[in-house]
Amino acid sequence: METTIIIGIIALLLGVLISFFVLKNINSSKNNTIIEDAKKEAERIKKEKILQAKEKFIELKSAHEKSINEKNKDINKASARVKEKETKLNQRLGEMNRKDKELSDEKLVVGKQKEILHKKQEEVDSAKQRQIQQLEVISNLSAEQAKKELVDTLKDEAKTEALSIIQDTIEEAKLTANQEAKKIVIQTIQRTATEHAVENAVSVFNIESDAIKGMIIGREGRNIRAFEEATGVDVIVDDTPEAIIISCFDSVRREIARLALHKLVTDGRIHPARIEEIVKKTRKEIEDEIIEIGKKTTIDLGIHGLHPELIRMVGRMRYRSSYGQNLLQHSRETANLCATMAAELGLDSKAAKRAGLLHDIGKVPEDNAETPHAILGMQLAEKYGEKADVCNAIGAHHDEIEMTSLISPLIQVCDAVSGARPGARRQILESYISRIKELEDTALEFPGVVKSYAIQAGRELRVVVESEKVTDADAGKLSFQISEKIQNDMTYPGQVKVTVIRETRAISYAK
Repeated sequence: METTIIIGIIALLLGVLISFFVLKNINSSKNNTIIEDAKKEAERIKKEKILQAKEKFIELKSAHEKSINEKNKDINKASARVKEKETKLNQRLGEMNRKDKELSDEKLVVGKQKEILHKKQEEVDSAKQRQIQQLEVISNLSAEQAKKELVDTLKDEAKTEALSIIQDTIEEAKLTANQEAKKIVIQTIQRTATEHAVENAVSVFNIESDAIKGMIIGREGRNIRAFEEATGVDVIVDDTPEAIIISCFDSVRREIARLALHKLVTDGRIHPARIEEIVKKTRKEIEDEIIEIGKKTTIDLGIHGLHPELIRMVGRMRYRSSYGQNLLQHSRETANLCATMAAELGLDSKAAKRAGLLHDIGKVPEDNAETPHAILGMQLAEKYGEKADVCNAIGAHHDEIEMTSLISPLIQVCDAVSGARPGARRQILESYISRIKELEDTALEFPGVVKSYAIQAGRELRVVVESEKVTDADAGKLSFQISEKIQNDMTYPGQVKVTVIRETRAISYAK
């Protein structure tokens, strides 16, 4: 029994030991498996992190290389610009050096020429002195006596020339007008002088912002095409800030376009249908305004019984010009001149004023372009029931037909006075500038003349001469020669005073 118990206990202990060792072996194998899995997972994570690090490195390297390449491009561009500027500067420097060398060479040449001229001047002076001595021997006259005789001859010639000029002036005055006529013309001009207007072929329409330009142009240019077709003008939309240009030779159409565009921009609704509507309304307003201008003009001038069509034509004169002079202003001015002058001469002032207002009516119609405006105006006046003397004055103011009325020459004279007054027409200013330049160029043609200045509106010519080349005696002779050439070669009003200025300067320096 005890043996069995001992054996059982021993067996139990052996079982426990065996179980312990078995469990220990199982746990050891599990731990090894876990460690192996952990090692594999760590190896995988390590490889993944290394791969991510490599990708990040490659990405950073690429970005860095890209940045470096861009900076290199900028540096290369800057270097190219610097090289280009350096090349240009070198070229300019070379050009300046070349010009400097040329200038130095020219200075040397001029210096040599001055020396040669000085020597030649000395030779000329000595030759002149020898000739004077020879002439004194031949003529048995001294230099002073010869000068006296020459001066006497010039005095006689000058007196003869002066008498001739005086006689020509007197004859011209007798032929053109008498003193009373001059008085009437001057009084008339003084009493009726008005401002003048200069018409252009272009109007500038100001806008608040450049965004409006897009609205005016429209999608694919529909609005601007519709506007140009409706008005008959050219609309120029360029880079000019806050401005649109309207171009047309017809002032009426240009004004219609300007007002219509103002209404469209103010309203904000800009599309083809709206454009046609606004242009139509504006055209009607302008036509009404033209009639009102014609009526107001006739009322202001005291002209009654004018045909409605003639009144409309008078209103249209407001939008026409001739040689830069507004046609309505010119016609009003001519009418007042005619009335004043007719009253001074005892003629029918009302008929003269009527003819003066209508004398350029032939310039208003756009058709019959081949017919002279004076003849066309006469035909229109006859058509609308004007009297024969008025029609004749209109048709004869440019000598297109024979003058049969007493007021006809009056209309012609007053038309010329209105157009010829200072500042009335651009053509007059251009001819004035041309005459001034011609005066100065005429004086510069003579030897010894350095400068010439036309002053007093071309009534006096100041001539500056070299004192070395022109003596005091030669100055008087030169003045006479210049005045004679001006008289023979030029056309000018009144007379031109020629003044020759000779100056001798002695300069020295205290050091």
